[in-house]
Amino acid sequence: MPTYLPERDRKIIVKLIQGLIANLKQKLSSQFIRNLGWLGMAQIVYRAFRIILVIVTARYLTRYDYGLGAIVLAVREFAIAFCDIGIGAKLIQAEEKELKVLCNSAYWLNWIVFIGLFFIQCVASFPVAWFFKNNDLILPICVSGVAYLFWPISGINKTLIQRENRFKIIAITESVLNFVSMIIGGVAAVCGMGVWVYVLGGVIVAPIEGMIFLSKHSWRPTTGFTTKHWRELFTFGKNILGVSLLRTLRNNLDYLIVGRFLGIDELGKYFFGFNAALGISLSIISAINSAILPHLCAARSKGTEFKKTYFNSLRNISFIIVPLVLLQSSLAPFYVPIVFGKQWISAIPILILICLSAIPRAFADATSQLLVAIGKPHLDLYWNVLFTSIFAGALFIGVRWQGIGVATSVLVVHVICLPLYTLWATRFVFPKVS
Repeated sequence: MPTYLPERDRKIIVKLIQGLIANLKQKLSSQFIRNLGWLGMAQIVYRAFRIILVIVTARYLTRYDYGLGAIVLAVREFAIAFCDIGIGAKLIQAEEKELKVLCNSAYWLNWIVFIGLFFIQCVASFPVAWFFKNNDLILPICVSGVAYLFWPISGINKTLIQRENRFKIIAITESVLNFVSMIIGGVAAVCGMGVWVYVLGGVIVAPIEGMIFLSKHSWRPTTGFTTKHWRELFTFGKNILGVSLLRTLRNNLDYLIVGRFLGIDELGKYFFGFNAALGISLSIISAINSAILPHLCAARSKGTEFKKTYFNSLRNISFIIVPLVLLQSSLAPFYVPIVFGKQWISAIPILILICLSAIPRAFADATSQLLVAIGKPHLDLYWNVLFTSIFAGALFIGVRWQGIGVATSVLVVHVICLPLYTLWATRFVFPKVS
């Protein structure tokens, strides 16, 4: 502290510094930040191994392999979206007195949903192969669905761990499983197994995941098969399911259009650019969404605290996502040829455009969690219907200019539409916000 300042001014400055330190400690000690920290750590570990895997696959896989992988993963994402019928969100949002009976009902409903999805995905592999005119897709699509048969074993346990804000367990478990999955994928790539790089890891780690979460939470079903409260779960979850399906459609619609109209090789280049661009950002956004819903639900009955919690979450998102995306997109021309190989230089413009679209995605997804927290998921569904329609129209226009046209459409639609949605939904929930 400069000695030429008066004693009174020095005391004022010291108090200000102490206040700033105390405020920083309070923010860093919040439940949301701790949860986000654990999930962020898991995603950092995941992305570290994922980057290594992407480097390996970029050098051992062809554009054709990448194209097939994009389609297999798109089909799997659609199936997983159907799994999201709002069961987890309902259990997180439920009052403590109704939790036990809802868990029993949800457990048996999970089994019906996941077994049904496995068979549906196997049947769907045939029209998918016909649509893309490639029978090499059938077997990988069927095998990738085997993982669904293990998920109901511990699905409720994992949700209850999340409800209890024990994200440390989830973070460590996912880090270990991702490590194992990446090792399997890397070995498959080096062995020249092509599209199976995107299949084997998820199937092999599924039973391991079930055993871990079973051991970390004591919940077990206390009733035999029952359909009680299924209507309640469906009623709450139907809008969440609709939003999940529409979001999955948007996330994969560009793959479907590029693969159908431009071919598997062009899809491979586009998929590489998309995967290298949004892999990190979408993983972090997913971690944020996992942490933000229980955080908002815990504060929703506290009036001004609820509002403060939401805006603090948006502020934390801006500090994480914006610098990360800008850094990644600006450095793409330098690291792509060095890390992934010169054969992917043509994908750099696609990578940059897709990467920048992650910024509005993060805020819009957080706003969707806000509407779920207040019990208004139908509003999010209405918006997603509108946005998906606009998005699809833009992609059909952009495909005329090859992959770069599709990527440009993705960025323009996200930059224009998602901030408007975030602003509207925020003002709807907090009408006095100026």
